[in-house]
Amino acid sequence: MFPERRMRRLRNGKIRDMVRETSLSVNDLIYPVFVNETIDKPTEVASMPGVFNVPVEKIADDAKEAADLGIPAMILFGVPETKDEQGSSAWGDDDVVQRAVREIKSELGKDMLVITDVCLCEYTSHGHCGMVNYDTEEIMNDPTLPLLGKTAVSHARAGADMVAPSGMMDGMIAAVRRALDDNNFQNIPIMSYAAKYSSAFYGPFRDAACSGCCFGDRSTHQMDPANSDEATMEAALDVQEGADIIMVKPALPYLDIIYRLKTEFQMPTAAYNVSGEYAMLKAASQNGWLDEKQVMYESLISIKRAGADMIITYFARDMAEILK
Repeated sequence: MFPERRMRRLRNGKIRDMVRETSLSVNDLIYPVFVNETIDKPTEVASMPGVFNVPVEKIADDAKEAADLGIPAMILFGVPETKDEQGSSAWGDDDVVQRAVREIKSELGKDMLVITDVCLCEYTSHGHCGMVNYDTEEIMNDPTLPLLGKTAVSHARAGADMVAPSGMMDGMIAAVRRALDDNNFQNIPIMSYAAKYSSAFYGPFRDAACSGCCFGDRSTHQMDPANSDEATMEAALDVQEGADIIMVKPALPYLDIIYRLKTEFQMPTAAYNVSGEYAMLKAASQNGWLDEKQVMYESLISIKRAGADMIITYFARDMAEILK
């Protein structure tokens, strides 16, 4: 009790660092990149200052810059030149993500871990994550699964080190695992978007990836923000189906879910610090309302403190500069 017990004794100078319970390392960061085959030079995303669409021909340079900062991994999102109802530009050997993977691997080899997002929303003309029944406006689950498997195999064949199914289709992890195994990619791990919420924080991403819906929304397959028990059931199913890493998306409004899944499953857990989280901090800092470096660090350390082992964040390069 006071005055014998003084908590402030451990808050000064070097001792403050020595008793710090949670640390943030560049090795915790995954750098998300939009690779776009419709452009010939990097183009800034209007709603995400400092984030660019990168042409395929420049993607290796971008990856090299990230690697030079010590960032160990990047996750690729493709913006194709053509879209159709099936999203067939997702799985061709010479499509945008496959070309980008080969470019990065040719330049950097094992110096950059390349993860690929496996979903159809960037590739479909309707902007949804799966096949659509237009009569009922239903996003069809089972017909989508083989297409996700085909896409994952094409990414692995191009040289991807890990695939990350994000469509929240029931059974998608089993379908992707089976497709990979059947094509001799047993050693390719799966990072599952296990608890992906139907969130308003995705808006700037959809601007960057040109993946807005032409009707409806994604609430029939993404989770209700009010639910947490459901997140444990989703994660348990994905673990049973073969997920090697589970993810929570978004991160900051769902720190309780990160903590709960890490505690429940005790397995590698990722969190996605999404576009809206990035955009609101950027906007506030550009208006002089917040100190960008401080709120960036405080946000990312909170995600680590909640239990995330790795963080996908658009702040990856800025944070790596500080940590370096």
